[in-house]
Amino acid sequence: MADPNLDSLIEYPLDFPIKIMGRRHDHFAQTVVDIVKRHAPDWDAATLEMRLSKSGTYLSLTATIRAVDRAQLDALYTELSGHPMVSVVL
Repeated sequence: MADPNLDSLIEYPLDFPIKIMGRRHDHFAQTVVDIVKRHAPDWDAATLEMRLSKSGTYLSLTATIRAVDRAQLDALYTELSGHPMVSVVL
């Protein structure tokens, strides 16, 4: 089986921003922090960027992690996008 990193133009490790969007909910940001920390234990949650939509209905979070390989990013994207509070992961 081919190494997935050879198919990528990304050179690891690198700082990689992940944008997570969902409906504004009391526990949304903490839930996202918990998921990101599972996949990137060295990530500093204090660097999480938060933006509310104009209507205040949605919250956009940006977590910039130090990605070590594609498998790490794939696992993080899979868990985030599978969570019921999360609408979009970019």
